[in-house]
Amino acid sequence: MRILVLGGTGYLGRHVAARLRALPGARILAAGRSATAEFGVDIAVDPVERLAKTLAAAAPDAVVSCAGTTGGDPVTLAEANARGPAVLCAALREAAPTARLVHLGSAAEYGPGVPGTPVTESAPARPVTLYGATKLAGTLAITTSALDAVVLRVGNPVGPGAPVASLPGRMVSLLRSAGPNPDAVLRLGDLSAHRDFVDVRDVAQAVTLAVTTPRRLPAVLNIGGGTATAVRELVCMLAGQAGFRGQLEESTGGSVRSAPVSWQCSDISAAARALGWRPAHTLDDALTALWSATTESAP
Repeated sequence: MRILVLGGTGYLGRHVAARLRALPGARILAAGRSATAEFGVDIAVDPVERLAKTLAAAAPDAVVSCAGTTGGDPVTLAEANARGPAVLCAALREAAPTARLVHLGSAAEYGPGVPGTPVTESAPARPVTLYGATKLAGTLAITTSALDAVVLRVGNPVGPGAPVASLPGRMVSLLRSAGPNPDAVLRLGDLSAHRDFVDVRDVAQAVTLAVTTPRRLPAVLNIGGGTATAVRELVCMLAGQAGFRGQLEESTGGSVRSAPVSWQCSDISAAARALGWRPAHTLDDALTALWSATTESAP
């Protein structure tokens, strides 16, 4: 099975590519802007004709798109998260119309949740951030493409390799710098929000199942932990992992990308039915793996 992976050098993409390589008989074809990629591709800017030629040369049985961005100016977000999927679909229709497309979307597409009510795939998508809006535009490009495609709407991924741009990754960096100093003070944003955290390794497994499940899949599937956890709890759990003895101080400010959303949780029962998928790792597993990975890479 030939599987073309876009964005395989990113946080999610690295885990996805590693899991796919473990499939018996699979050949993973890397596509992206990296010099090490087998196929040079940038769906944010490449014209349809060029991408179609690349796809024809790759002749994939499946395409996994982990490409996209979580930050940047409006043009960057629109090009990567909205234009990119639209161009990819147009090129696939021309060059590999029977290939299965698995695309990573985001729970940010839903917007604010109702506390106590996990959101299903049939809920209206009402993003309140530019990031969520551009991801939704990409999802719509895929779900209206008439391709054999599925969008996996991922919650808040956490686990080994989490980037500093994410809260877990930033916390690890701060805790590493603070060490066991009892006088250390970490000044953070508002930690009162609730999020649906999912281990990045479980996301990779969901992608693998979406690639290999033979039957046609629903257009959108939620991939999350299925539980709303207070961000403050995650921070305290990581502080415990680090043996942090100082103080955590919260301000009223928060992430521009997620501050307008105070509660979010995904109903993941559809993924269980369609893929036979359930999270195999707890949040504690994910944070332990995250902290251990940084311990191993520390000088």
